[in-house]
Amino acid sequence: MAKLFYGTTPEPIEIDDRMLAHVKVVAATKLRRGESFTLSWTHRADEPGGRSTIWLQPAIPLRFVFDSEQPEALDQELLKRLANDANSSRGLSLDVTVEKQAAAPAKTPARSSAQRSLVRAA
Repeated sequence: MAKLFYGTTPEPIEIDDRMLAHVKVVAATKLRRGESFTLSWTHRADEPGGRSTIWLQPAIPLRFVFDSEQPEALDQELLKRLANDANSSRGLSLDVTVEKQAAAPAKTPARSSAQRSLVRAA
């Protein structure tokens, strides 16, 4: 399990490595833009029941710690879904299913110059 350290709290939030890799991308994108949002999750079976929510903003330190030395493959559809959730009033929720992929990360091919639309000044 990967760990998300929030603020100065010594207790980490334990999250699946694959999910935390996606959360890291979404959080970094939003926080880089100066956008705050909530992050919520259901407590694990070995914890007291319930849910937790934290407020993420650029001034609060975050540290992402992964078990694996290799970066996780990112699922573009999951990233879009998480980004949309983070942009909504309900915020980002970790209570979504993440399918394990053994394949290499999906790559988006660069557009060739023939596909690009060029705008020229008149």
